[in-house]
Amino acid sequence: MSVEYNCILIRFGEIFLKGNNRKYFEDLLINNIKAALKPLKYTFLRSQGRYYVEDFDNADEIIQRLKKVFGIHSVSPALKVKTDKETLFEAAVGMSPMSGKFRVTVKRADKRLPFTSAEMAGNIGGALLRASGGKLKVDLFDHDFDLNVDIRDNGYSYLFYDKIPCAGGLPVGCSGSGMLLLSGGIDSPVAGWLMAKRGVRLHAVHFHSFPYTGEPALQKVKDLAEKLSKYTGQVNLHVVPFTAIQYAIHENCPASFMITIMRRFMMRIAEKIAAKEGCGALITGESLGQVASQTMQSMNVTNSVVKLPVFRPVVAFDKEEIIDIAQKIDTFEISIRPYEDCCTVFLPKNPVIRPKISEAEEYEKALDIDSLVEKAVADTEELIITPMTE
Repeated sequence: MSVEYNCILIRFGEIFLKGNNRKYFEDLLINNIKAALKPLKYTFLRSQGRYYVEDFDNADEIIQRLKKVFGIHSVSPALKVKTDKETLFEAAVGMSPMSGKFRVTVKRADKRLPFTSAEMAGNIGGALLRASGGKLKVDLFDHDFDLNVDIRDNGYSYLFYDKIPCAGGLPVGCSGSGMLLLSGGIDSPVAGWLMAKRGVRLHAVHFHSFPYTGEPALQKVKDLAEKLSKYTGQVNLHVVPFTAIQYAIHENCPASFMITIMRRFMMRIAEKIAAKEGCGALITGESLGQVASQTMQSMNVTNSVVKLPVFRPVVAFDKEEIIDIAQKIDTFEISIRPYEDCCTVFLPKNPVIRPKISEAEEYEKALDIDSLVEKAVADTEELIITPMTE
């Protein structure tokens, strides 16, 4: 059996719950779909809660891109035909195996038609049985294939087998923008992906400790941002020179507080860049208890220097759960490249696990915080990361 599919049917997920705001979400999703499909050849259509892609040259490439668009629940390569009984029978016979167990599932959105969904399913099933000469058998529960027939109110019907799951969630951009603290590790790209799934448009900030972390380490972060951009669209990556701040902390503060104070500087800098970009939150890949800097007390100390909310979407995940998502979104192999990030520079042997805000503030008195932060922000390089075709 070889089917020449002429249409890709797109189903959205949570958007149908949005009531009076639904048009805003749909328009945003459509814009994201069109952006994801550039510069491929296709025609985009919409009808009664469905989107369709037609007149395409490369169905596989289009489906692979659509699978990464947040807001899409599933897609199906389909055969589009006129809604006419004989045409439907002929199409069903032409695209179905002629042996095995099967069922037919019909959804009839066009209520003007003079038959019910069950009646049409029975009629199509009868046509298949006759065409197979007894080689096909109906089995509603244990079947080899399920022929779906979606009869819409635009005068056309769509026949398909597969419902290919997609990213789900909400369209990127509907929940505002967030600034992701993107290291070269496993956790932060997953955190960014999870927030994008809830409709957050991502900007990213990376702290680069040249010469201790070189070009391969920075390229690793660029590659992670590029992987994320396949789901989120363009990511503005802000690369912050961080070595001077680390030197200052190392020379003036206790070694045990090195990581804590360093994280406080990262949050201050990220918040300032976020303000420039119009971001409403900071996003980190912290997981509670995973390392010394990710205790409840440490998070409280770092939170205390910023006013923006800090989202930590993997805070309750264990490492295996985070790795599973990293593998799913194809960031894991990049994250485990053997290049250090800035957090491993000057790493103390015994970092404080339960720091207090008052202690951090006391140690920071030896530092010119405003000057260090302002220079780091001023010297930040902005890179525009966009999806690369594969």
